[in-house]
Amino acid sequence: MIALILLVILQSVVLVAAQTLLKISVQLFGPFSWTWGYFKTVLTTWQFSASGLCALSSLFIWMYVLKRYEFSVAYPLLSISYIIGLLSAHFILHETIPATRWLGVLIVMIGVYFIVK
Repeated sequence: MIALILLVILQSVVLVAAQTLLKISVQLFGPFSWTWGYFKTVLTTWQFSASGLCALSSLFIWMYVLKRYEFSVAYPLLSISYIIGLLSAHFILHETIPATRWLGVLIVMIGVYFIVK
């Protein structure tokens, strides 16, 4: 069970990294336009490429988890990504996270605890 939890935490960290890098990259793109300059910016932004690599890595980790563990146990554990996502939003993207969002994540994590038990 510890191996599963560690794998899901790793998968969640990589998944949140992908989404955080994607958020950063789309902000760098500027307003959308059907021009070569816009798509050149998209294709040459390292954050966009890193986001794709993280997403792909996350997929492979998740495939490994699905192969080895019960879906009914593994899938609820993905809720760990909610915590990591909020931490990323706060510390990396400098977003203000209201207490109600933290409370919501806490409630979800309590539910996950009961599912895994």
